[in-house]
Amino acid sequence: MKTIKESASAAKAASAEVAHLSTDTKNAALLTMAEALVEDKEKIIAANARDMKAAKERGTSDALLDRLALNEKRIADMAEGIRQIAALPDPVGEIIDSWVTADGLRIKKVRVPMGVIGIIYEARPNVTADAAALAFKAGSSILLRGSASAYESNAAIVSSLRRALTSHGICPDAVCLVEDNNREAVSEMLRMREYIDVIIPRGGASLIKNAVENSTVPVIETGVGNCHVYVDESADYDMAENIVVNAKTQRPGVCNAAETLLVHKKWAEKYLGRLLSKLVSLGVELHGDEISRSFCDAVIPATDDDWAEEYLSLKMAVRVVDDVREAVAHINKYGTKHTECIVTSSPGSEVAKYFKETVDAAAVNVNASTRFTDGFMYGFGAEIGISTQKLHARGPMGLREITSYKYIVEGDGQIRK
Repeated sequence: MKTIKESASAAKAASAEVAHLSTDTKNAALLTMAEALVEDKEKIIAANARDMKAAKERGTSDALLDRLALNEKRIADMAEGIRQIAALPDPVGEIIDSWVTADGLRIKKVRVPMGVIGIIYEARPNVTADAAALAFKAGSSILLRGSASAYESNAAIVSSLRRALTSHGICPDAVCLVEDNNREAVSEMLRMREYIDVIIPRGGASLIKNAVENSTVPVIETGVGNCHVYVDESADYDMAENIVVNAKTQRPGVCNAAETLLVHKKWAEKYLGRLLSKLVSLGVELHGDEISRSFCDAVIPATDDDWAEEYLSLKMAVRVVDDVREAVAHINKYGTKHTECIVTSSPGSEVAKYFKETVDAAAVNVNASTRFTDGFMYGFGAEIGISTQKLHARGPMGLREITSYKYIVEGDGQIRK
């Protein structure tokens, strides 16, 4: 077993090679990486079965088991995500801006690789393939530290990806998996400034908090998802029901699932009972304020904790509000700056304008489910995470968001006077 220092050092050495690969070489290798996942699907599924068995024995929740599980379709989706990344424009070398100064200096702002990207993530094996492919296309190597609960799955995926790189004569250490599953390895990784250029924590609140508070390596904070859907007074019932049901139930165990439903009081008088009954019929456990409980006997009393909770399951908090201003105030108090949605029949109204401009979130959706906040759905091919901070990158992070830039200054012998 390699130590984490050995893996980080190997990734650092490989990053110099990856940074100079041509677009054609990277794309060819990516297509082979996609093929390797499909070719090795039986080995990957077998490895995942071992992780799933251990997780069930530990009493892991259904929502987390769903995140961990792999099957032929999910592996095919991972491969398709890599193919889409191969088809995207190469960000490396892109001239972001250029100008000539009064002194005749010709300045270009050019996109360059980050170097070594470290990612710490929980039981989501698909992240292994997505993150590795994105980092590689962006000219960086990657150090992957998945959770111990998904180690067998991650190791099988990484083995396939490294085999594909080797077949193209590329150093396989462009994709490195941390083999040490001890918790201390995470703490060590957070202090490896000499090897790692940026850390991306992707998972629950405690994981992200630990990285943000204890890392000496720069961190891009990714999102816990306490996402809201606000149904305004003018909303069409069918649209509201479709969006709320999709946002809550389509895949409840992910960060862009809706956790809280806010409803204008006048809309509630007409339709809320019907909507809540629909959610209950789909198995959603509702936690509501006093007004919402008056519309459905199945709603249990909400506490302050419910407004801040990322359930990641078939649970939803419900509150009736006076207007859009109260809805926005609630969102900005309890939200996690991930994704917020308004449903309205007047998307060009002052109400919609106020919501879009005042809600503090990486993504603000008008008449569209929160489930669309996803790199694949945004056309990025995949994502390495969803940033909820405001510096450098925000929202789904695709290729451009995981690069840096430098200034190329060309002169004709000028000196500063």
